[in-house]
Amino acid sequence: MSLFDSFTKKKDFIVCIDSDGCAMDTMNIKHFKCFGPCMIEEWGLEQWQDEILTSWNRVNLFTKTRGINRFKGLALALKEVNDRYKAIEGVDELVKWADEAPELSNRAVEAMIPNGQIFTKALNWSRAVNEGIEKLPKEEIKPFDGVKETLEEIHKSCDIAVVSSANPEAVKAEWERFGLLSYVDIVCTQDMGSKAYCIGEIAKKGYDKRNILMCGDAVGDMKAAQSNGVLYYPICVNKENKSWTKLRTESLSKFTDGSFDDGYQQSLIDEFMDNLK
Repeated sequence: MSLFDSFTKKKDFIVCIDSDGCAMDTMNIKHFKCFGPCMIEEWGLEQWQDEILTSWNRVNLFTKTRGINRFKGLALALKEVNDRYKAIEGVDELVKWADEAPELSNRAVEAMIPNGQIFTKALNWSRAVNEGIEKLPKEEIKPFDGVKETLEEIHKSCDIAVVSSANPEAVKAEWERFGLLSYVDIVCTQDMGSKAYCIGEIAKKGYDKRNILMCGDAVGDMKAAQSNGVLYYPICVNKENKSWTKLRTESLSKFTDGSFDDGYQQSLIDEFMDNLK
């Protein structure tokens, strides 16, 4: 039985919230200290590490590909490495899998190991990333200002789902540490499928499409919402506190009173897209 089977709609509205880089101020430190450096080590790319890490951070943090699944990010990075610096055995197979697989997780990549060594290395990299994240100083992993107050306000009128492509253990540990899980009705992470899939499963619980709001910080979050015909609220990079305050003081009431119309939605999206380079 999946977690979706045991989830029950309690209120007429639900707000889905991404974790890394949206609710939790974790994106930069995880990419700077874990994701990129672990790739350098696993594939022996130290000779070009400055250029490769700069490219990794640009793709995963500061442009319209911000927040893509870790294995999609890895495939993009290794394709660039293969084209510019060093031959990467099996890179085309990894790219194809990352483009087409219905689930991108450690479990899914482990199942691909018989298809080539690159999948073994991708799993080693992903596990090393998880281990590195666990060792990060706890004081450096915290929610953005305004998140807890906003969750408290949202939960008065809406169910709340965490919808994240991060690994489940890290998400639950981080939200629990700061007392945020008490506001959450269901936690959906990479092992449960894509964000679009998770939103779709939540929608099957009986919510009207206009009563589902996805909060995210990346274009992928917006596309996951749009593919399900639900609303999207952006958390703008480097303006996170302002975004959370606006959600609490303006957008939430528009969502629940029905005035979160197409014009308002588009104004939020325009600001969001202009903010990403």
